[in-house]
Amino acid sequence: MLGVKRQVEKIPIRQVILCEGKYDVIRLSTLFDALILPTHGFQLYRNADRRELFKRLAAQRGLVIVTDSDHAGFQIRAYLKSFIPAGQLIHVYIPDIQGKERRKDMPSSEGKLGVEGMDTQALLDAFKRAGVIGGSAIDAVYETPITKLTLYQDGFSGTPGAKARYKALLKTLGLPEHLSTNLFCAVVGEEEYKKAKQQSCG
Repeated sequence: MLGVKRQVEKIPIRQVILCEGKYDVIRLSTLFDALILPTHGFQLYRNADRRELFKRLAAQRGLVIVTDSDHAGFQIRAYLKSFIPAGQLIHVYIPDIQGKERRKDMPSSEGKLGVEGMDTQALLDAFKRAGVIGGSAIDAVYETPITKLTLYQDGFSGTPGAKARYKALLKTLGLPEHLSTNLFCAVVGEEEYKKAKQQSCG
């Protein structure tokens, strides 16, 4: 029928999804059938009731955290890690993409798109990488993990020029530039790493 938009079937997710603000909630709710809650940015630091709520939900259902890929987003992740057990928290990382959201007059301080500005495929790829949908990505990570020794031996850590090579590797994988090597080892599987290494190193 003309004038009627076709509804996209949402993907059910058992875990509770945490994001930074209300516009992120709106964006994610177009894709996922899940309980999606905002941290309200750094307000979380001052809100004990909200922290207790997140603890309870983490123990009951598990949490998925997806933030913007800037410094503020990584600070919020680090704060959540300080009171949520590792086994109850899954990190979803969106790629670094330059631009600004339509509703904003100016881009962010780092000039990157946030969760609300991500296109559908970028968001789905990020959730697949974390194993939240599909499951295979997270299985691959735990079966064949990358180690910091691997990154060192391949010249992505602790060697001259490693920082630039590591940054190129992250870009190839569609991961944010602020991702530490520790977190890299937790979210990237061996096969994915091998392919990206070959691409980023030419």
